[in-house]
Amino acid sequence: MKYFIDIIVGARPNFIKAVAVIKALDSINRKSFQIDYRLVHTGQHYDNSMSGSFFDQLKIRKPDFNLEVGSGTQASQTGEIMVKYENLLTSRAPQMCMVFGDVTSTMACAITAKKCLIPVSHVEAGIRSGDMSMPEEINRIVTDSVSDYFFTTSEYATNNLLNSGAEKEKVFFVGNTMIDTLLDNQRKFVPPKLWIDYNLSAKEFIVLTLHRPSNVDQESTLKKKIFAIAAGVKNLKVIFPVHPRTAKIVNSLKDLPRNIILSEPLPYFEFNYLVNNSKAVVTDSGGITEETTVMGVPCVTLRDSTERPETVSVGTNELVGSKSSSLKKYLDLLLNGNWKHGSIPELWDGKTGSRIVTHLTQILRQRN
Repeated sequence: MKYFIDIIVGARPNFIKAVAVIKALDSINRKSFQIDYRLVHTGQHYDNSMSGSFFDQLKIRKPDFNLEVGSGTQASQTGEIMVKYENLLTSRAPQMCMVFGDVTSTMACAITAKKCLIPVSHVEAGIRSGDMSMPEEINRIVTDSVSDYFFTTSEYATNNLLNSGAEKEKVFFVGNTMIDTLLDNQRKFVPPKLWIDYNLSAKEFIVLTLHRPSNVDQESTLKKKIFAIAAGVKNLKVIFPVHPRTAKIVNSLKDLPRNIILSEPLPYFEFNYLVNNSKAVVTDSGGITEETTVMGVPCVTLRDSTERPETVSVGTNELVGSKSSSLKKYLDLLLNGNWKHGSIPELWDGKTGSRIVTHLTQILRQRN
């Protein structure tokens, strides 16, 4: 029997997480053609640097449908995704809607599918920061509250779900699809043009990424952080690929420190080449803390909480808080060569996509 599911992507992190499942599905379909899928791109991230280049580099087939929602407020994006996805479901209803991570597209499509009586499976379910000021935290909670099946990256996430009332037999600890993609593509990483333009050398520079509203929406807050980082790493260059959300503020700042090097968002291979060769990463991203943990690169996270505590307890990440003044202590540790040694969390082994598809096959067979 053939089965038919929707795979939902919408933003840069989704593409990286979904590709492992897509490849595992393509692998079993070559053998038995059990699960057909419709790849639905909401268009939440729509420019080439945040979307198109990922499909090309990661060899993901072009989306079967692009809802083309574009930019907008969270409310307008959510509403437009729901309306357009509902229209797609009306034309043909899948037997499962699979969503990834915690972006607006994840929540909007999960709600829409559930209201159309389509079961929802959530990849990267159960992670929690405890910070309700983060839009992503709301997306996680809402998505998990309507999901039927849960694929988790850690025992911590599994326990969060069980403690909130999820049925044990519907929660599957499978590992981390983002790490599948990282390990599968590590040999393909290539230096970006700026590597030569700025005469970079391995372990002689820092990578910086910032996009959380609490860090980038106020000019004074963002400026303090950039200046504190630039001073704290002394003479090291700081490569700062600027997220579109951050660009409008960064471009208005005057007299940035000389060691801050701004760039456009980088494609996956080029960005991770920089990360892998950096002395450290300073970030407010969750996903990057997972990648640095596996690559063994020190990571400084500018947040007060994390939904990925295993990157701190097991990996190379340190949660330094949101205050610029807290940075110096950790940057001194880094520059003095006293950063902790991390290890790789359980099941972050490059086989998560296959485990998910194995469980998915069993779920679909039981339901149909």
